[in-house]
Amino acid sequence: MARLIVKSPYIKCSGGQGAGGYMKYIATRERVEILPDERPPTRKQEQLITKLVKDFPDTKNLLEYEDYTSRPTKANASSLITLALEENWSQVQTSEGYAKYIATRPRAERLGDHGLFGDEDSVDLDKAMSELEHYTGNVWTHIISLHREDAERLGYNNAQAWRSLLRTHRNDIADAMKIPPQDFRWYAAFHDEGKHPHVHMMAWSVKPGQAYLSKDGIRQIKSTLTNQIFKQEMLHLYEQKSASRDELVRETRRAMLELSRQMSESVCEHPVAEQMLLDLAQHLGDVKGKKSYGFLPKALKKQVDEIVDQMERLPVVNECYQKWWDLQCRVSDFYSEKNRQRPPLSQQKEFRAIKNAVIQEAERIRQNQISFEDKVMEDGGGWVDDRELTWMCWELRGTIENEELPLAERDAAAAKLEQLAQAGDAHAQYFLGLLYRDGGLLIPDTEKAKHWLEQAAKQDVHAAQYSLGRLLLSDDPDVHDPDEGIRWLKVAAKNGNDYAAYVLGKEYLSGKHVVKNLDAAAEYLHQAAEMQNPWAQYLLGKLYLMGEGVEQDDDTAYQWFQAAATQGHTYAQFFVDRIEQQGQLVSPGLLLSATRLLHHMGNIFRDNTPQDSTAGVPRIDRKRLRELTAVKIALGHRPDDHAEEQNMGGMTMGGW
Repeated sequence: MARLIVKSPYIKCSGGQGAGGYMKYIATRERVEILPDERPPTRKQEQLITKLVKDFPDTKNLLEYEDYTSRPTKANASSLITLALEENWSQVQTSEGYAKYIATRPRAERLGDHGLFGDEDSVDLDKAMSELEHYTGNVWTHIISLHREDAERLGYNNAQAWRSLLRTHRNDIADAMKIPPQDFRWYAAFHDEGKHPHVHMMAWSVKPGQAYLSKDGIRQIKSTLTNQIFKQEMLHLYEQKSASRDELVRETRRAMLELSRQMSESVCEHPVAEQMLLDLAQHLGDVKGKKSYGFLPKALKKQVDEIVDQMERLPVVNECYQKWWDLQCRVSDFYSEKNRQRPPLSQQKEFRAIKNAVIQEAERIRQNQISFEDKVMEDGGGWVDDRELTWMCWELRGTIENEELPLAERDAAAAKLEQLAQAGDAHAQYFLGLLYRDGGLLIPDTEKAKHWLEQAAKQDVHAAQYSLGRLLLSDDPDVHDPDEGIRWLKVAAKNGNDYAAYVLGKEYLSGKHVVKNLDAAAEYLHQAAEMQNPWAQYLLGKLYLMGEGVEQDDDTAYQWFQAAATQGHTYAQFFVDRIEQQGQLVSPGLLLSATRLLHHMGNIFRDNTPQDSTAGVPRIDRKRLRELTAVKIALGHRPDDHAEEQNMGGMTMGGW
């Protein structure tokens, strides 16, 4: 992509030192004619470049330095030396060695007897020099450069074009320098130099001490000039890159979602992180007030950061973070020239929620809270034996569930199923309740779902009793009824539904919808575990390990873990492996802390995946919005042009 380089050093005019000499130099020097040969630089050129880089480290930021290091020729050396000397004029003019070199340099493109131009059609060089010789403030010496091919293509290979550009935007430049337009003075000269033609612009205020130029001001100048120079070019380039960038977003999104899914479903063995979380938990006990990152003492914040960075070392976390970072850099490179180093995850503001997740897990350890790892559980509580169905109910359900059939045919089957339910078929009532609960074919309606599940439950369909209990415990305000939900779950458990017994065990452990009762929890979990429910077996193993609701017994805990692991329970297998490795286990909460934290991180990464451009208007965080607004201005859009803002190729940044 075409680049505009803007450098803005200044000359401090005081103690008999003025800027007139610099003005004369830029106004009268000839363009350097560089022969198109590949001869290596001279020894003197190499020595001078070494000295320049040492004396003025910013020399490495010049386009000419890039050219020289990639191809060290006499021509590239000459271009680099010239720009480096001009950029550092204030220091250079006091050095005899540099002054001797400058004295031999050729002239600028002339607009008469010199190359100087400004607000007036004709510039009196002697008068302009005299003004600066007696000036006592700072004079900024902007150097604005283009690649040769860009200057030729865009028409900025002559003094007239640059004069028109700078005259048009002189007030914008004055504003960036905090100078009122009426106090702003400037002159410039165009140098048709080698691979990087450039313009020298001297700018100051008639009132010494008034002007001020910050980094933001330099960026403002660059944005203003870029608007004019690259306006059409960048708009065209933007259109060209939109498709490839959108594909990059989609690829990154797919990869990040898959990696975050792996995080959310993985079991993590990380003894180092576990110990660090235990240490943090112990220290949190001494913290009074709100336990969130922003309120913690500095020492504890450091502990939290170290835990985050320790988790970053996990391959799946590191890969996901790198995917996100690569996308950030590649998209930002379209708009900016900054070199970026990936910061530690703990210092990445977009993922600061991870820090509070760390604190949350440390608090769980400190309070010895029981956790439930059943988000990925395949709920078998609603299963019914097909042999219990009437032939008509069985046939209608098959038609409804066959997504390859025409929608009209499936709708007709649903209507017949409702007629069958109204006629009193218990299983038709149950399936109709599920259709209204889950939606898809029928419009979701939890009140109708409750009605039909209740009808089936009253006819002793155990799956309906269980499903009704779960529905009534849900947060849906139209059907929320915890007491009735618990009652139906007890009915289902009494009728042999192992998932109902498992859910009741969880309810009595958590105390969310019933009074917490560890004995009752253990009783229901025993019932479900003996019916070979792997999730109940796993949870019961944790109770024996902790001595909650049962007598602490490592051997019995191991037996229940092993029973669940035999059925493919991942977490139970994790506990079995740790027991076999270590002989005994500490708190389950501590052992699962790294796993739970990894799950939190997976969710946070999922929430920060880039939005697909086809999925609607993207979200853009405030920092990125400011950056993109500046880009829009440089492209010629108004800052408040929201329509354009919302269609930046479907990209979301940060808070993507």
